[in-house]
Amino acid sequence: MIFLEDLNFSDFIGHYTLLYGETNTKKTYFTSKFIQFLLETKNINPKEITILDFSPPLTRIKNLEIGGKIRDFYEDSIKCRNLLFEGDIVPPRLKSKNKSELYRNICDNFRKTSKILQIYDANPTKVLIINEISIYLHKGSKFLLLNSIKKSTTFLGNAYYGSSITRDYSTLLNLNEKRLVEYFIKKLDNSYYTE
Repeated sequence: MIFLEDLNFSDFIGHYTLLYGETNTKKTYFTSKFIQFLLETKNINPKEITILDFSPPLTRIKNLEIGGKIRDFYEDSIKCRNLLFEGDIVPPRLKSKNKSELYRNICDNFRKTSKILQIYDANPTKVLIINEISIYLHKGSKFLLLNSIKKSTTFLGNAYYGSSITRDYSTLLNLNEKRLVEYFIKKLDNSYYTE
């Protein structure tokens, strides 16, 4: 289903929802607007909202804006329970020159994301927000991620699903990434393609 800007965010509450699409299709922006809706319209206690931000910092590479944190779009998201890791996520395809660097970046990202996912699992909240689940899925288990999602009563996540950042040495990664995103499209209550 195509994501429309006038969708009613109330329909997301009590459901598991995925936004997926190319770069520059406002996935993080819409995710931040949902958090704003929860805090300012529904008056949900910010400590009941866990944010796992797996996105690289906002970067411009070859006329493409890549990444971006939820707090870049909604400053008050810092009031929520943000589980943080040391350092930054590296956009694996864009910061790699070959297969070996690609794999090293994927492994570094996995160490960071899996650690905070485990922290969430030990103390889940009613609402779980994950920005850029595809970063975790490059090496992480779809089953463990789904198990984490199911510990919440409301989930909104987003994922890269496209071809704009493909590299010659990343063909297998691209295929696997798409397949895993499609798994979550089928498994979650709602999924919306962002254009």
